[in-house]
Amino acid sequence: MMQLREKVAFYLEDIETPLGRAVTLFITALVLVSSGIFVAQTYSIPSEIREALSEIENIILAIFVIEYGLRIWCAEKKLEFIFSLYSIIDLLSIAPFLIGANAGYLRLFRWFRILRLIRFIQGKTIFGYVSSEDSAIYTRILFTVFSIIFVYSGLIYQVEHTLNPQFSTFLNAVYFSISTISTAGLGDITPVSQTGRLLTISMILTGLILVPWQLGELIKRLVKTTNQIETVCSKCGLASHDSDANFCKKCGTQLQHSQRAE
Repeated sequence: MMQLREKVAFYLEDIETPLGRAVTLFITALVLVSSGIFVAQTYSIPSEIREALSEIENIILAIFVIEYGLRIWCAEKKLEFIFSLYSIIDLLSIAPFLIGANAGYLRLFRWFRILRLIRFIQGKTIFGYVSSEDSAIYTRILFTVFSIIFVYSGLIYQVEHTLNPQFSTFLNAVYFSISTISTAGLGDITPVSQTGRLLTISMILTGLILVPWQLGELIKRLVKTTNQIETVCSKCGLASHDSDANFCKKCGTQLQHSQRAE
């Protein structure tokens, strides 16, 4: 049983082997498809298509529940895992399924599902390692901005569309979010509910905290590169290392003097 648990845990996190990468691609595809379903359901579509999309969403949710259960089963420190950031995001994304898809405000949690992709931008991606620390920071910044806009647009749409015709579709909510977070503040679309206004304030504060913080990481990284030279690792090909580095900072391979570009 222990061997089976270790294998499952390995393939849930691995992206190097064909099976591990297939699992990651499958989960990523399900996240994107389910998020696309949420967006499609904000528009006027035939009832037959709406019902079919709901069935697909329920199947995807059931798969996510199984995946969540497997991650808990594989975790060595289960309590620590349950209260980890990734686990909380996973739990929020499946909450409507566990309690009931029509459980009122719990439908808000559907929009957090896109955040599950955070797992796949922490240094490694489904296509392999990011080429450099700069690329990792750029990826996190872009994903942060995208997530803020997507999640808050979904939340604001969910609480406003029944009260405010200005938020009749997800695209209208995206338009409002982008104009707000970019400080353009066009004012042609505004929330009318107290919850919508609180979400708008929260969106602005989230953007003000997360984006400058990650830009600061990028600036520190750019300053750090002034002390680096072109040192190509023979194993992984990483080129940027500190001038006094003897080992590759990504794979640990010893750097040879012959590898250093003059």
